[in-house]
Amino acid sequence: MVSHSEHVREIERVGQGLATGRDDVVVKSWLRCLDQHKLDPAQTCEAYILPELRLREHRQEAEDLIRIARSGLENLYNQVAGQNYVLLLSDRQGVTVEFLGDPSFDNNLRRAGLYLGSDWAEARAGTCAVGACLETGEALTIHQSDHFDTTHTPLSCTAAPIYDTEGGLSAVLDISLLSSPILKASQNLARHLVAATVRRIELANLMARTRHEWVLRFARSPEFLDVDPEAAISIDGRGHIIGMTHGGARILARSAGLDWRDPQNLIGQPISRFFDIGVDGLVDLTRRRPTEERLLTARDGNALFAHAIEPQFPVGRSAGKITTLSATRRLGGAVPVITALEDRIAKLAPTALPILIQGETGSGKEHLARVIHDSSRLKGRFVAINCAALPEHLIESELFGYLPGAFTGASPKGRKGLIEQADGGTLFLDEIGDMPLALQTRLLRVLAEREILPLGGAEPKPVNLRIISATHRPLQQLVQEGRFREDLFYRLNAAVFQMPPLRDRPDFEWLLAALLDRHRTEGPPLHISADALAALKAHGWPGNIRELNNVLAVAAAVCDDSRIELIDLPEHLIAARTSKAETSTPSRQADDGAALEILLSSCGWNISEAARRLGVDRSTVHRQIKRHGLRASH
Repeated sequence: MVSHSEHVREIERVGQGLATGRDDVVVKSWLRCLDQHKLDPAQTCEAYILPELRLREHRQEAEDLIRIARSGLENLYNQVAGQNYVLLLSDRQGVTVEFLGDPSFDNNLRRAGLYLGSDWAEARAGTCAVGACLETGEALTIHQSDHFDTTHTPLSCTAAPIYDTEGGLSAVLDISLLSSPILKASQNLARHLVAATVRRIELANLMARTRHEWVLRFARSPEFLDVDPEAAISIDGRGHIIGMTHGGARILARSAGLDWRDPQNLIGQPISRFFDIGVDGLVDLTRRRPTEERLLTARDGNALFAHAIEPQFPVGRSAGKITTLSATRRLGGAVPVITALEDRIAKLAPTALPILIQGETGSGKEHLARVIHDSSRLKGRFVAINCAALPEHLIESELFGYLPGAFTGASPKGRKGLIEQADGGTLFLDEIGDMPLALQTRLLRVLAEREILPLGGAEPKPVNLRIISATHRPLQQLVQEGRFREDLFYRLNAAVFQMPPLRDRPDFEWLLAALLDRHRTEGPPLHISADALAALKAHGWPGNIRELNNVLAVAAAVCDDSRIELIDLPEHLIAARTSKAETSTPSRQADDGAALEILLSSCGWNISEAARRLGVDRSTVHRQIKRHGLRASH
């Protein structure tokens, strides 16, 4: 074991650019500690254990991960039983949120930081396995004097990153010893075991989150394909990638010549971009065929054995009820705000409850209403009425219909109204906030009595339908102003859905891919350049999805070689992008860093919440944090 003074001198030599026999990952970490984190190697620092309240917050945020990982942790701990190993599961901030170790060593483990609540972020603890793993995104071993702080030099720690289904680094699994043999190679087996456990945790997480989608699992050998696959991806009903394990991300990236560290280039892409197969071919890779025949070729020529698992659509507790949306009727990408919306729809769609959808113009309210109808199993039609578009003097006849000769100019055969046309199905009243008060009274009667009276008629007709209404107006305020009937308001909003505006949606690229597919006429899939994508992401989209759809329709028509460039976009988007590029000075970047730090502080450094507010994915937030050198204050 090297002395404290020798260790300090070696780190100082590294800081001076002098050669050392240390691994490259250790040297880079020492340099980060000196230059970026401003740590002093001569100043020893005991392990920091978070207070109980703050630890509870970290554990609550990591609750899903802990639950999914627990079985893998226990299996790994049993594998190394009797060898004095300690297992730490750390979150993205480097805080240990789960811990397995011999209770008889509790005091020693706590002093060493191998304990629940310990903070192993590199900025606080210096070079360590958890911190270096978070910085590099790679599995590694930090052995004894590899550690920056001499407090930790007795330890030997091996860690592997755990990635979420969208390719973001979400946690680290560490296996450590209080004392170990001198040789670093003694921990090679530990590294193998940790990497295997992480792979299984990621697979379990992917299966849990995308059980209602296609999952494609890979192995180099057919013998291990069904029992212990090496990687997996999940695919939606349109054949687009919506999730992946880290191994899956590497396979996709290698196939298309991309960087796995930029998962935005992988998520949302069609599976045909990476393999010689489309979504319709997945059924040939299920267990209906022998394992050795399930061979798939990637675009780079790499051959893999593959196992496709079909979407699972369980029936709810009541017969006929559904508990999940059809894969072909997705509202968006696999992000929490959309997943929660889809889960709620799946539960409410089969009921007869009226639904009110609120959201800005063009945000997709009618599409949401159609998804609810398609998921309801109603046998009748979906009939949509835009209450703001019909002339007031025609609304009554359009809604209720009329008998022959009911008024001058009426059809001699009469006409069935839209409400009656929706009998047995769904009546969608778009922009219900613009319906005249007089007509609100008649609609209220329809809802209360379940019958209509056509113009010129004397006998009411029974109707049985589902009412879904939508508005961009604040109905509660209209009620207070006397412009909307309060009793009708409470009839319509038994269940309320909020459709988020495009600028607040973290699945922007999923929507983009879906709209590009819609505008593809023939030939290869439409692609979009990095500059064009940046311009689209930077725009505020006051017209929401409708505005984006129009922009892409024009761009798809004028672009060359199925690739949309910046020049193919409207002039105001090009001008905004050019202006932003010209003003991206160092001072502007400093302002961006300060703004990001304020945002992160306001949401307690919850990366998911920050990503939601910014309208980007979590990996983008992590990259910006690293770029600006930000870190949470304790």
